[in-house]
Amino acid sequence: MLNENKTMEQYTRIREQALQGGGAARMESQHQKGKLSARERIQNLLDPGSFHETDLFVTHRSTAFNMADDHPLTDGVVTGWGKINGRLVYLYAQDFTIMGGSLGEAHGLKIAKLMKLAIKNGAPLIGMNDSGGARIQEGVDSLAAYGEIFLQNTRASGVIPQITLMLGPCAGGAVYSPAITDFIFMLEDKSFMFITGPDVVRAVTHEEVDFESLGGSEIHHHKSGVAHITAPDEEQLFEQLRWLLSYLPANNLTPPPVLPCEDDPLRLCPRLSEIIPHNPQEPYDVLDVIREVADNSEFFEIQPEYARNVVIGFARYGGMPVGVIANQPMVLAGVLDIDAADKAARFIRFCDAFHLPLVTLVDTPGFLPGTAQEHGGIIRHGAKMIYAYAEATVPKISIILRKAYGGAYIVMSSKHLEGDLNYAFPNAEIAVMGPEGAVEIVYRKDLKSAEDPAALKAELTRQYRENLANPYIAASRGYLDDVIPPSAARGTIISALEGLQNKRQPVPSRKHGNIPL
Repeated sequence: MLNENKTMEQYTRIREQALQGGGAARMESQHQKGKLSARERIQNLLDPGSFHETDLFVTHRSTAFNMADDHPLTDGVVTGWGKINGRLVYLYAQDFTIMGGSLGEAHGLKIAKLMKLAIKNGAPLIGMNDSGGARIQEGVDSLAAYGEIFLQNTRASGVIPQITLMLGPCAGGAVYSPAITDFIFMLEDKSFMFITGPDVVRAVTHEEVDFESLGGSEIHHHKSGVAHITAPDEEQLFEQLRWLLSYLPANNLTPPPVLPCEDDPLRLCPRLSEIIPHNPQEPYDVLDVIREVADNSEFFEIQPEYARNVVIGFARYGGMPVGVIANQPMVLAGVLDIDAADKAARFIRFCDAFHLPLVTLVDTPGFLPGTAQEHGGIIRHGAKMIYAYAEATVPKISIILRKAYGGAYIVMSSKHLEGDLNYAFPNAEIAVMGPEGAVEIVYRKDLKSAEDPAALKAELTRQYRENLANPYIAASRGYLDDVIPPSAARGTIISALEGLQNKRQPVPSRKHGNIPL
């Protein structure tokens, strides 16, 4: 009995030591920075009492740089599984109070081990990153551990959803694992991502730059496109994560979660005729269209501040989750450019990997012209979007809201890329280019010799629009499956999803394609 009591005392002492992280002083320092500890983060995110920890007693085995004198339990990362709204997830949270959350061999192998469990069990993987990067004292062993994590990220890609929360400064190798994952959430003013920090940049390039302007959330949300979602505090970030997960399946072998629909599937949408101007050159906010048609007007937008000329995100129609891709006439008239093509292509491929149908709302005058786009590789980047739509085997439904010109018409989930059901509103314009531009090219000589060129151009433009750019020509060829009134958009999409719910599409036997990266 005495030995048993002594054993339990030892167990309790060691366990309590592990749960204290880097100690009260470092914990308080974390709180003073407006950040939670690793365990507080897990507790706040998961359903109460659902967390099961793994590898609590792991420590490093390094002896260099006085490391032999300090072997903190957990080695600076908390790993395990739990539930979010009753659904299983695997997650890890780096503990900045232990060696700055730096990643050594044991730390990295703990994460990789958890990732393998997530893959085997078909559950989403969530990473909470708050790390100073590779642990310098452990040298190449740290780099080897990072490599193992990258490998597991790649193997998990398209198998389970991978989501990273950036909750502190992350540099070097610490940013590459997040970059492989599907979605990156960043905490405003407190999280940073960069390959090399300001000091190194200053030494090598002589640029004066601080943390925020080099790799803050605003930079990655607006300019680089690295971050998908940002929030001002951790609780709001967690709430956004829960919302995202509500649309996603657990893995690539399970269907997306369908919820009971309290919004009438047959509800008409007469406001669409007011939202979308008849004049093809007048802007409007496509988000109003998306919300008008979706269940309960709910839309979870992804990368809302990056490449704003295209909108991507998740919605439900009749309780069924879908990925939405839409041109945004409010920004650059809805043209497609390099960043928009990259943004849309990656989202399309994610949805295809996880059985999420694609609903595409089209209103675009084409691809953005100019030397900057051509020299930047718009041909290669635009081809990514073509590839993504053509490769996708999930149900693909599109509606041309107003105009679809040139190559952009083909790219936006057209019948020619095996769109399943393609619709258009009665005032839609489908042509090689806009009526005004077409008239200037086709009737160049007539316009030059006309007594009143402006009047002739206006008449020829009207004739072109009525006779060549209307949707009935495409419908007569079978390129559109129907022309529908705007008010019928919601019912049409829901009916199409129901008709395509058992879609099966064989693909060629191959190792993998070669998307033009």
